[in-house]
Amino acid sequence: MSSLNIVIALNKPEGMTSQQAVTKVKRIYGVKKAGHAGTLDPLATGVLLVCLGEATKISRFLMDKEKEYRARMKIGIRTDTLDAEGTVTEVRNVPDFSAHDIEKAAREFTGRIMQKPPMYSALKHKGRPLYALAREGITVERALRPVDIYSLSITDVNLPYVDLNICCSKGTYIRTLCDDLGERLGTLAHLTSLVRTRTGMFSLEQTAGFDQLSADGKELRALPYIYSIDEALSELVEVFVKEEDYHRARNGMPISAENVKASDHSAFVRLKSPSGELFGIGRIENDKIAAERILNL
Repeated sequence: MSSLNIVIALNKPEGMTSQQAVTKVKRIYGVKKAGHAGTLDPLATGVLLVCLGEATKISRFLMDKEKEYRARMKIGIRTDTLDAEGTVTEVRNVPDFSAHDIEKAAREFTGRIMQKPPMYSALKHKGRPLYALAREGITVERALRPVDIYSLSITDVNLPYVDLNICCSKGTYIRTLCDDLGERLGTLAHLTSLVRTRTGMFSLEQTAGFDQLSADGKELRALPYIYSIDEALSELVEVFVKEEDYHRARNGMPISAENVKASDHSAFVRLKSPSGELFGIGRIENDKIAAERILNL
């Protein structure tokens, strides 16, 4: 199984870091090389893409996809981590908001917004993770970062709790979104539960938990939560490289992008041999295709 090159759509349980989840998958499948495509906090559950073998080379292409979340926040309380795992730092009375009040405030957070990453995050400052500094009581300035909120809907209001559905770009901190929404309402808020229901084409309904992974074992048969690298990248246009260009492309040299249509001036494509085998991912730049990643399958 050391040569297993697949993507597993895992339903990560609560209370486990994403890296701990990867380690457990490695043990189940007996592989040495594995990673994930987009961190979920320990509090969060839901879709975590675990990449094995050569599939680790495509993780960043999977991370770039839009995400959907189902979240619950509690109004009136702020914590140091901005979620229920943290220590309460401030408490305020909860005004008698109507659903309309909350929906109106939420509308201000759709589109391109600027977010300040939380101190309890894996981002680094001078080589050290922010969460390590935060645990030492150190706070540093964090630059605002643009993120896209494609949709934000309020699905239930039962004060002090508010349920939300969010569709957003990579890099969005739902904890920060809840904190900012609380401030916009003139009070406080923190995240109490979070489920990632989709990342790109991978939905929660197509995931498996650890029990199912263990029960199904190492059989390489068709399972709804296991994807080949080609299947995981199926949203990318496939380019069949001509025989005369194949070895150049295989060695990382640019080839002509003649007759290849890209949605914009710079797009990723699946590179396939003349016989149809996936061997890499290319980037279209002007009239050339440059190899981004070469896969050893």
